Amino acid sequence: MIATEHGLTLCMATALGAYMLAAGAGGIIDRSRWGAVLQELRASQGLAFVAGVVTFTLGAVLILVHNHWTDPLAGFISLVGWVAALEGLTLLAYPKLLLDLSDRLMKPQFINAFMSFAILLGALLLLLGLTGKSGGG
Repeated sequence: MIATEHGLTLCMATALGAYMLAAGAGGIIDRSRWGAVLQELRASQGLAFVAGVVTFTLGAVLILVHNHWTDPLAGFISLVGWVAALEGLTLLAYPKLLLDLSDRLMKPQFINAFMSFAILLGALLLLLGLTGKSGGG
């Protein structure tokens, strides 16, 4: 069992874990999904812009409500917020940079490894979020 100073850390870990489990499982069930997503983002500037707005907004909100670095789990959750905000800003300002990087990382031979990692990390975060104890705030 993990202990963290902030109760919100456990809630965020649970939500992020569920998200990662679902995204990882979806990627394993249909390996063509992530390639199709990247293809659609590349083909539609409007879709890439909206994805950037949503990703930045979610990251910024996470930063505003949970910018805590008091323990490893809290720091990881905060880092996710910062990465999401930067990813969203990159999609808004220069989507080609992020999409080219994603193309290199999401090659078909690596999809199962990435999705398996997402499932394992998601399960760990979900477990920590559901079984952890907080010291208050």
